[in-house]
Formats: sequence, C-alpha cells, structure tokens
Amino acid sequence: MNIKEHRLADTDVTMLDTPNKGGQIVPEYLVIHYTAGSSGESSVTHFQDSSAQASAHLVIGRDGRVWQLAPFNVKTWHAGISSWAGRDGVNNFSIGIELDNAGKLQKVGEQYQAWFGKFYPSSEVVEAQHKNEPSPGYWHVFTELQISRLLPIARLLVDQYRLKDIIGHEDIAPGRKVDPGPAFPMRSFCASVHGREQDVEDLYRVTAPHLNVRSGPGAGFAAVAAPLTTDTRLKLLEMQSLWARVLLTDGSQVEGWVRNSFIEKI
Repeated sequence: MNIKEHRLADTDVTMLDTPNKGGQIVPEYLVIHYTAGSSGESSVTHFQDSSAQASAHLVIGRDGRVWQLAPFNVKTWHAGISSWAGRDGVNNFSIGIELDNAGKLQKVGEQYQAWFGKFYPSSEVVEAQHKNEPSPGYWHVFTELQISRLLPIARLLVDQYRLKDIIGHEDIAPGRKVDPGPAFPMRSFCASVHGREQDVEDLYRVTAPHLNVRSGPGAGFAAVAAPLTTDTRLKLLEMQSLWARVLLTDGSQVEGWVRNSFIEKI
C-alpha cells in the first residue's frame, strides 16, 4: 500500500467523494473517531449527504473494509469545534479516520442498546471508565480486523505527512465528544505505529472494574480465571494490537489474555 495523489493506492479501498469538504490543508495530526452509527455503509452514506455537514477522510468498517471520501490534503469536517496544541479549528491541520462502532451503550436487561436502537450482545461490549467521565459505562468494542487494517494505514500517513501525533476526538473536543473512547487501545496503538516495542515483564495495573482473562486473544476464548478488578497487578508478557498476554502477580501463576485498553503501565 502507498499514497498516490493524496489517496490510498490500494485496490481494496473504495474511492468515493463527499461534498462536505473545504480547501487544501497541510496535515499535522491524525484524529481517530468512532462513527456512533449502525454500520460502515450507513456512515459513508451520511458523509455523502451535503445536509449532514460532516465528513472524514476514511471510514473503516468492522470487517476491515475501507472507504476514502476525500484526499488527505483536503479539509474534511470531522473535528467540529476543536482545539489542540494552542490552535483552534483542528479540521484545518488534521486527517480524520472514522471507525465503524456504536460507541457508548445503555444496558437493557441482558443486552446493550445504542442510541439508534440497535442491541448488542455482551460479547461485543466492555465496561470501562472514560478518562473524561466520572463513572464507568458500557462501550462497543472495536474488532481485530479494524485495528489490523488501521495500523498500516496510520503508519503510512505518519510517514508520508510527517504527522506530529495521533489523537482522539475526545482530546480535541473534551466535554463535547468521547470518541474513540476507552475501548480503543490508544496507548498501545500509538506505540505500534511509531515502532516503539513494548518491554516484556513490565508491571501493569487493571483500569476497568471487571476484566476477563481469556485463554487466547479474542472474546471467543474461554475465561481462565475470575474477572479481574481495578488495580489488579499484572506482568506483561506480550502486547498485540487489541490484546495483551499477561501473568497474574498474586502467586496463582495464571497466564492469559486481556483487552489492552484496560491495563496501564505502573
């Protein structure tokens, strides 16, 4: 994959066009969002509607599909009222990528409901506290396919445009936006993009009230221990895009996999 005329040169990328755009920009940052929509297709359709007054450069579906809606050197309307590093109007100096994700959910019985009415099973939901909110909530998880598709694209953009940083919508519009939220592994993702290898056997702590330890890197694997609670200490053995292999330090010698969004280095 490479970039040609400010577009991804990849046959697997669907090229479309949004009317919701401005003039040319010099990108300095990459901003990660979630769509808060019901599907990648519906979000793309929304961004192609001139009355929406919103857009992004890329949309990445839960199955890894990628749509490009504008060249990377053209302003899209993904940030809204925003500021970063002492400058307002982040649309003027950033690339926006939207990940198909329902966002924050409400628990209804044994299921979880999005603002647009769709229900999701517990296997697609994590309980976690947003860094800008006072209490935990329920969040739609991102998929392995999304993150594995996003990672090489982000690396390419950082290299091509010499981007200064990767940030979330929540960082440039705190109090107004909460995406991509705590289900997105921002810390480990940025480390992977910039080629910073994680040291093994580092000590980490759990940041979620309930964190499952599984036999493999995926929600489909069985739990190997009771759910971990906030501040449980772990030894990091391996870091992947969404999952981390850890060892419990309580003397049990239990080893397993946890979502890396919900652990942080001590």
